[in-house]
Amino acid sequence: MAGGDPGSGEDLGDEIRQAIEAPPTRVVVIGGGVAGLVVARECARPGFEVTLLEAGDRVGGSVAPLDLGGMTLDAGAESFATRGGHVAELLRDLDLDDDVVQPNPSGAWVRHGSRSVPLPKAGLLGIPSSPLAKDVADAIGWSGAFRAYLDRLIPVLKIGQERRLGTLVRKRMGQKVLDLLVAPVATGVYSAAPDELDVDVVAPGLNAALTRLGSLSGAVAELRSASKAGSAVGGIRGGMWRLPQALAADVATRGGVVRTDAAVAALERWTAPTAAETARALVQGVLTDALGDAVDPMEVAPASEDEEIAEVGEVAEDARPARWLVRLEDGDELPADAVVLATPADASLALLASLDPDLAALGDLDWPAASSVELVTLVVADDRLATAPVGTGVLVADVPGNDVRAKAMTHSSAKWAWVAEAAGAGRHVVRLSYGRAGRPAETLALGDAELRAQAIEDASRLLNIPIAESAVTAFARTPWTNALPYATVGQRERIQRVRTEVDGVEGLEVTGSWLTGTGLASVIPDARRAAERARGLRWKGLTEALHHTDN
Repeated sequence: MAGGDPGSGEDLGDEIRQAIEAPPTRVVVIGGGVAGLVVARECARPGFEVTLLEAGDRVGGSVAPLDLGGMTLDAGAESFATRGGHVAELLRDLDLDDDVVQPNPSGAWVRHGSRSVPLPKAGLLGIPSSPLAKDVADAIGWSGAFRAYLDRLIPVLKIGQERRLGTLVRKRMGQKVLDLLVAPVATGVYSAAPDELDVDVVAPGLNAALTRLGSLSGAVAELRSASKAGSAVGGIRGGMWRLPQALAADVATRGGVVRTDAAVAALERWTAPTAAETARALVQGVLTDALGDAVDPMEVAPASEDEEIAEVGEVAEDARPARWLVRLEDGDELPADAVVLATPADASLALLASLDPDLAALGDLDWPAASSVELVTLVVADDRLATAPVGTGVLVADVPGNDVRAKAMTHSSAKWAWVAEAAGAGRHVVRLSYGRAGRPAETLALGDAELRAQAIEDASRLLNIPIAESAVTAFARTPWTNALPYATVGQRERIQRVRTEVDGVEGLEVTGSWLTGTGLASVIPDARRAAERARGLRWKGLTEALHHTDN
């Protein structure tokens, strides 16, 4: 066919006709967390055949429901960061924007040993912008506050060179600020100790502002003033678990397929079947339809019948080629033109290794140890908790003299109005978190009765209200394991190595919180970019095919 002039209406018509008539691009998304669901939704549009595979019995990953005490609460993530507007945009698209809610602004407290105080408000990751403010002095004492104020007088000797958050805070503001304010906040957010956290990852722009302004507190003040007014986090009335449910429903509405209990065993490059293999499969299918599953496929291959093999071979030649073959643990196989890995780090690295020996080397990088956290949720029938004695919750500093084993507690019914409404008068919901950075959660070895008793004891101390065993009307434990710390020093380089290696493999994408950092505000835009690249393969292929035809 002769091509028209570049940019002519004839060329445009050819491209449109080619796009309409071309068979759909098959996209397989492995992993049904929020990242995988966003990719599947973004790809589920005309011209694409999308299948999402989730190994577990539900989608959503760490954004999960918990049925407890007649309520459906969040078993994992309970909020989202509002920065960037990415989550809000997605919620609008899913018609959930009217259910976005803000937390109680009273804020959290921090506990040092056996003493709890309000967490200073004008800070960033616990770093105060006003070291001599009363709430800072109340939290760390006047001696700690005066030491922090020396930050204003200490010259910046190494311009923008400090990479570790703990080292930076310790040098500029002293050990008390680090141990009593920064560590409880940073480890709660990033599941890693401050000395392991990369400043440029957890606080982008902080080093540059420090260099420009000459003090850490001044840099924090500038970054805070540059951020938008309003709450830094939001939630969904009824629970964050509604988001993956809405995503999965929208994928189906758009024509995509979501499969649970579909564990993937391996990812391989697709190779065309031989004529004999195609014949065997065809005969097996016919006999199975007629006689059931009792047919032995090895006894039906027409390997010696040249004419039949040739005939079926023509069918094989007409069969659509693929780029990948996704093998499931149940024996099913899915051909794919594009594959997006949206599984946790260990699963993604294992699948990459099964694909290519060169990619297997990624698993040998010096990855940090995964962290384990266990959440305990209590429903308490004791209206003394209605006073919200410690605001929305307590962060526990990891210092000598601690009288609780939990690293944090959220008073959920004080933090979220919808939880209080669901609980009803006289009932309260408290959630405790166990498992310090770099150490396995000690509670994983406890039985339910032991853990329940420990949680009641910790909640009583953190709330400063003795809670009777009989007042706890419901209890649940939810372990979360294998979370890879994203913000540790050196992780940026490891992640970039993964992205660079995968970028060199056409038709393969990788996304997820282990590459972007925890939090939907980071996960969603990265997943959208991965989906855009996967979709781009179709238009690249169509353009190449059209140009080939013209030539």
